[in-house]
Amino acid sequence: MKIRAGYDIAFDCPQPTPMILLVSVHASRIGDLLSPQHITFDPPLPTRTYEDPFGNACTRIVAPAGRVRFSADFLVADSGRPDEVAPDAPQVAVQDLPDDTLVYLLGSRYCDTEHLAEQAWSLFAGTPPGWARVQAICDYVHDHLTFDYMQARSTRTAAEGHSERLGVCRDFAHLAITFCRCMNIPARYCTGYLGDIGVPKDPQPMDFSAWFEAYLGGRWYTFDARHNVPRIGRILVARGRDATDVAISTSFGRADLANFTVITDEVE
Repeated sequence: MKIRAGYDIAFDCPQPTPMILLVSVHASRIGDLLSPQHITFDPPLPTRTYEDPFGNACTRIVAPAGRVRFSADFLVADSGRPDEVAPDAPQVAVQDLPDDTLVYLLGSRYCDTEHLAEQAWSLFAGTPPGWARVQAICDYVHDHLTFDYMQARSTRTAAEGHSERLGVCRDFAHLAITFCRCMNIPARYCTGYLGDIGVPKDPQPMDFSAWFEAYLGGRWYTFDARHNVPRIGRILVARGRDATDVAISTSFGRADLANFTVITDEVE
């Protein structure tokens, strides 16, 4: 399967503004690129790319005063297979977890485990540990939250989402991640492309999507509490503790969003 992916994003800046962009496909999918994912800037800008502690490709720029636009349009090869399902994947005891997974047990900016630990244990202590427990968490979050683009809020934590019972894909991911961590299951936040492949077309404008990965049976598995069914065609851009680590853009000064278009379509 071939997937066309890309974006066209613009900001208006009243003065030169340093920015960090996470818009490049993750290193784990570089080998699947069928065309370059070159970022085009208008006006042309000097850039520098570095790898952050989570293995994400970050691009540094200084946006000039006025409007800056950055875009890309590329092709990616995909297996066409849905997310893997492994019902027998066991939960790994904390003392046996690899060192590099332990950070994904800790609370973070949007995954406020300290506020939801008691709730998590009351809800999920009786579920079988391992895959079934993570799936039970996804089922609960999927049913508990109502998806509503108009109610998006960049400051909403997992506990607030649980209380308000609404949000967008990042809120579904944050709440599921938080419950997993409360139950001693490492979980990390993912962002990337997810088109309407193999499912009815969503009339809403395309956006980057959020899901999460849980560490079970010695490896990471993909889960998606918002859709709560295996999906086809995920293209990973970045991973981190929560949305703070994988923001598409982080500006160090005022930057007003002027355009935001995302492309994710199967190529016939």
